[in-house]
Amino acid sequence: MTRRLLVAVLAVVLGLTGLMTPATADTASWQHVPVPAQVRPQAALNEAVAFGPDRAWAVGAEAVGRQAPGFPLILRWDGDAWQRQSLPGVGRQGELLSVAGVAPADVWAAGRDAAGGARLLRFDGAAWRESRPPRGVDPAKVVAGGGETWLIGSRDGAQVLMRRDGNGWRDLPVPPGSVYGLHILAADDVWAAGAGASGATVSHWDGRAWRQTVVDGYPRSGVSSVLAVSPTEVWAGGTAGFIGGPVGRPIPPLLVRFDGQEWNRVTVPTDFGSISSLTPAPSGALGWVAVARSQKWGPPGSYPPLVPGPDFLAWDGQSFTGHDEPAVTGEGDSRVLRLTPVPGTETVWSVGRADGPEGAFAPRILRFG
Repeated sequence: MTRRLLVAVLAVVLGLTGLMTPATADTASWQHVPVPAQVRPQAALNEAVAFGPDRAWAVGAEAVGRQAPGFPLILRWDGDAWQRQSLPGVGRQGELLSVAGVAPADVWAAGRDAAGGARLLRFDGAAWRESRPPRGVDPAKVVAGGGETWLIGSRDGAQVLMRRDGNGWRDLPVPPGSVYGLHILAADDVWAAGAGASGATVSHWDGRAWRQTVVDGYPRSGVSSVLAVSPTEVWAGGTAGFIGGPVGRPIPPLLVRFDGQEWNRVTVPTDFGSISSLTPAPSGALGWVAVARSQKWGPPGSYPPLVPGPDFLAWDGQSFTGHDEPAVTGEGDSRVLRLTPVPGTETVWSVGRADGPEGAFAPRILRFG
């Protein structure tokens, strides 16, 4: 009887242990994920996009400053590790600034070459290939969502917005000021984060015209990331404005929320830094907020007066919980944090750039979940 009971207990324990996969055994903190050894020093990542647990892309540049101005860099996640991707026929120097896609076989990457020329790449499910950019347009960011692919760029010094239409790109009206980020729900339902002469702005496109709102009226404020949960819940993040102050003074983060009637500022558990990225939970609600160069006031009388603040803020629908990025041997803190969710899961990627020794920098990839 005792032996049978022991066997039964062991079976239960082994069954539970088998369910605790690496992805579920430690989901309470952010983990560092190494880049491939083939990536050359002085590399940085600018953005990522994920289509599932075993399919994600990250773009940036490598060998920056060593073989100035560096070379375009594309990494691919296969479910186990990040792999460096070759770019057949692309031997130019330069940088990839952005990546996005509506499907695994329809992914776009935007950037520029060493001479300042516009570059646009497309992945068709088999390989990356050069694609002709719109005439005269320098694309800075590609954004996808709701079956749509849009470009944020410039032409002759003026900002442009373009929408992928069949096999070409079509110009769209641009809201006043500057646009830094988009959240696309449909062709006639797009939110734009930006800044204008009056402060931080959020604009909404209904398929015919933009309707813009100043969400923070202080000078030099702006928002770069926007997340539309519903018509009565929209979030936008960036940096708050300030007037005067000493050179190098830290700038407060700015997070605002729309309730269907008005925009209100939301308090976050850090005093300085920039809201660099917002990303949804699987439900579509706000899940995570990234704060680049996060700092907060230390205890009264402490020196230095500022201490590191939380790098990531998890939203549970009522309040934020701060999370710190993990320490990485030989590297400092991240200076760039860009979030991307893994569809259908609780997993979130963060890519960017971290401080290295003696003024150098290194690519940084972090994962939660």
